[in-house]
Amino acid sequence: MKNILFLCVANSARSQMAEGLARHYLPADIVVQSAGSEPSSLNSYAVKAMEELGIDIGTHFSKAVEDINSDEVDTVITLCAEEVCPVFLGKVQRLHWPINEPSAGRETPEQLLQGFRIARDEIKQHILSLAALL
Repeated sequence: MKNILFLCVANSARSQMAEGLARHYLPADIVVQSAGSEPSSLNSYAVKAMEELGIDIGTHFSKAVEDINSDEVDTVITLCAEEVCPVFLGKVQRLHWPINEPSAGRETPEQLLQGFRIARDEIKQHILSLAALL
């Protein structure tokens, strides 16, 4: 694993948090990217949840999976749970970490932030497990 791509639909929350966590916890020589099949914009609740861990993803932006150079990626990790995950064409190792959409069923700002905290913490555990294997 030298170049990891995290994928979800909008590249606004789960994959962005995964990118930030991976850059923080994985060895510095591993290239980490994120993208989505329908990129939108970075979710402010994802930024807030990551700030609580001292990780700044505020300068991240959503990217389309089509814009990623498939020749450089050796591992793709999808983060979708209930929706259809994006497809990445290429000869890569594929992992799937089903993380629920953090905003699903949440209405108030505190409920939303809590949903992002839950997703962040689940992703963090996966990243830490991956780091232990490397």
